[in-house]
Amino acid sequence: MDKFKEIRPIVLGICIKNNKLLVGEGYDNIKSETFYRCLGGGIEFLEKSEETLKREFLEEISANIIVKDFLGMSENIFEYKGKMAHELILFYLIDISDNDYKEEYDIKDGESRYKAKWIDIDEFKNRNKILYPKEVFRYL
Repeated sequence: MDKFKEIRPIVLGICIKNNKLLVGEGYDNIKSETFYRCLGGGIEFLEKSEETLKREFLEEISANIIVKDFLGMSENIFEYKGKMAHELILFYLIDISDNDYKEEYDIKDGESRYKAKWIDIDEFKNRNKILYPKEVFRYL
């Protein structure tokens, strides 16, 4: 699937501990913008969204998660690195075990490498840091 030519179904996990949100850090070199996004990924054909979330967390940060509540769904049309993209996003509240807790995680996703870290939710609410998509604020 070409995520810049098709509508992509994805699932994101909202994981909160001590008023901090677990997010991946991204950078758009066209906009010169550092941004953050909850972890998750693309739903594969015949894969339930909850299973996708478990798989993605295991692949990306080697963590087993507990998928709790389905929070909602949103449609996101956005520009990233000069290309337009379109997603349908399912949001779940999740927990990560204390055994899998780290302050920071190194993630390799295909050719991409980035960090995931716990950031105080107030940093996003106060607009000191950018959190995408905007609809995630409904669940914080």
